[in-house]
Amino acid sequence: MRSVTYSMNVSLDGYIVGPDGGFDWSEPEPEVFRFWIDEIRDVGVHLMGRRLYETMLYWETAEQDPALGDAEREWTALWNPLPKVVFSTTLSAVEGHARLASGGVAEEIERLRAEPGDGDIAIGGATLAAQAAEAGLIDEYRAIVYPVLVGGGIPFFPRDERRVNLELVETRPIATKVVYLRHRVLR
Repeated sequence: MRSVTYSMNVSLDGYIVGPDGGFDWSEPEPEVFRFWIDEIRDVGVHLMGRRLYETMLYWETAEQDPALGDAEREWTALWNPLPKVVFSTTLSAVEGHARLASGGVAEEIERLRAEPGDGDIAIGGATLAAQAAEAGLIDEYRAIVYPVLVGGGIPFFPRDERRVNLELVETRPIATKVVYLRHRVLR
């Protein structure tokens, strides 16, 4: 069965964006960008909310920029053909290899798990991940932890009263200032 993974950059105090909605503190250094390139290779489909979808729209046309570097071109070549499912109540259409979800995240994950396919089912975005976590559907949490305290904003982990036991699978520094943490959910 395909694993469901939730991966995001996160501040040391646990937020994916600060109270002002900014995430400029997570601008990836080349080694971190290389990590994300390698990470996306194992993804078969990416689930995301509207905000992340709109942020990632840049990559749909980035290849047209003559100043784009080799790493960015490699990312674009992997990201653009990747199937994406966008959860939104405000969008009426999406671009590229994306489609709007017709149901809830739990139904979509169950449908994707039942279909033949390779690669993880990746979730990007804390709100969407919180819905999947509430349904007990996340298999792994993967955090790229940045050395910054933003003091509030959108938390990486949902703020509910449910306990989830995790097993540390991998940890490693990336570049000079960030740490990758990978935890598997114990069932």
